[in-house]
Amino acid sequence: MCKTRISRSEDGAAAVEFALVLPVLLLLILGLIEFSLVFNSQISLTNAAREGARVMAIQNDPAVARAATINAAPSVNPAVTAGEITIVPADCRAGDTVTVTIDYTADLLTGFFGDELGLRGQGVMLCGG
Repeated sequence: MCKTRISRSEDGAAAVEFALVLPVLLLLILGLIEFSLVFNSQISLTNAAREGARVMAIQNDPAVARAATINAAPSVNPAVTAGEITIVPADCRAGDTVTVTIDYTADLLTGFFGDELGLRGQGVMLCGG
């Protein structure tokens, strides 16, 4: 059986290569985690805005539509507030369209890509049910 022996000059080469690659690998993994969390928040905001627009189109009550919007995004942390929700127009007449917009500031986990990121979820429905 033939054994290959690494010469003394190459003993630490694997450790040096690992030390050079490790920061890039960690940055990629943390970026993937950060992107996944932000993408999940974006989908939740868009679905919540769509739900708020649906409730406004059916019930024509901005307070109920805001409550439905907030309740439709339970996984968003910190929670959506009524001040982040815009409903246009405030009176939904049959044949018009109502737009519910959520302007949300997401806190980023790692801080490598900034502290916050502005997200917007929007839903549009035809009034009158």
